[in-house]
Amino acid sequence: MKVLVINSGSSSLKYQLIDMETEGVIAKGNCERIGIAGSKLTHKANDKELVVEQAMPDHNVAVALVLKALTDKEYGVIASMDEIDAVGHRVVASGEAFKKPTLVSEETMKVMEEIKDLAPLHNPAAIVGVKACLAAMPKTPMGLVFDTGFHFTMPEYAYMYAIDYKHYEQYKIRRYGAHGTSHKFVSQEAAKYLGKKPEELKIVTCHLGNGSSITAVNGGKCVDTSMGFTPLAGVPMGTRSGDIDYAAAEYLAKKEGMDVSEMLTYLNKKCGMAGVSGVSSDFRDLTAAAAQGNKRAQLALDMFSYSCKKYVGAYAAAMNGVDCIVFTAGVGENTECVRKDICENMQYLGLEIDLEKNAEKNNGKIRDITGKNSKVKVLIIPTNEELVIARETVDLL
Repeated sequence: MKVLVINSGSSSLKYQLIDMETEGVIAKGNCERIGIAGSKLTHKANDKELVVEQAMPDHNVAVALVLKALTDKEYGVIASMDEIDAVGHRVVASGEAFKKPTLVSEETMKVMEEIKDLAPLHNPAAIVGVKACLAAMPKTPMGLVFDTGFHFTMPEYAYMYAIDYKHYEQYKIRRYGAHGTSHKFVSQEAAKYLGKKPEELKIVTCHLGNGSSITAVNGGKCVDTSMGFTPLAGVPMGTRSGDIDYAAAEYLAKKEGMDVSEMLTYLNKKCGMAGVSGVSSDFRDLTAAAAQGNKRAQLALDMFSYSCKKYVGAYAAAMNGVDCIVFTAGVGENTECVRKDICENMQYLGLEIDLEKNAEKNNGKIRDITGKNSKVKVLIIPTNEELVIARETVDLL
């Protein structure tokens, strides 16, 4: 069985075509910097690499490029879309409408439209991906796999907000989290690496990218996570503000003449690293600018690392200790200074990293950067949300 996984992020679209008999990747690729200058597609298959540098103003264009690459005469791996047996789509936010993977249908897509505002940067992109694939493969079964699924094990006191309880009952306003497939995958891989069962470990997983979230995984289950009702909450991100005093948002809205919708767009798309630095939402651009003495770029990096550090400490307290900290995703796997700044001055946890190992180039494999005297393991684990999505799609079918 061949399963195509479409993983639409806020500014990226990753994909893998997977042979589920072996779980081997037939082809994979990534559309980077969607909606940002310098966007490109990198497609890999049969030891060949195709790079297409082309403007991608939205995810519609990205999906079209992916399907074209998969059937390309020189770099492609299939003659037509008919060779794909199923498609699994990553969806960030489900609300309480979907607690498990779900088949794509006319009814489920109606619900998807109703809940798209729960993740305004992601759910609309996922819907575009589904519709584009349905147009190309109308007879191919498709599944929706939700980032929120892994987080439904949170206890009530962790996911509830201190609002009038009737409004939770009426509107299901609560913490849902995101990146669940990634947190699930890397926490399980960490347990394998350490030679233990997930039930034996307390792990803090740090999925750090253009969108970032941190999760406390106790005994293999999520007990808390940094994102909230939507992916806007938590640490500051590429263009998202992260946690902010609501009164400050109201104050700014009045000063700038913005309504609630405009304020949410501002907090989601014009803040975070891009807003603070004035340079970019991309951490590669930020680290380059900081190295050249740009103080605002350095401030953005410092704010990000400091916020992550606070969440790591909070989750160690919530779990009464931590055995392992995992870094994953684009920033977590590739940005040395961020990992260093998060882990330094954590002696109270017995945490220490090996600076030389931390500085080594990402090789796409698990890297152990634990310091020789550290009581806490520190791992860099490449995430594989696509494999989790493919597995759950097969189980669903």
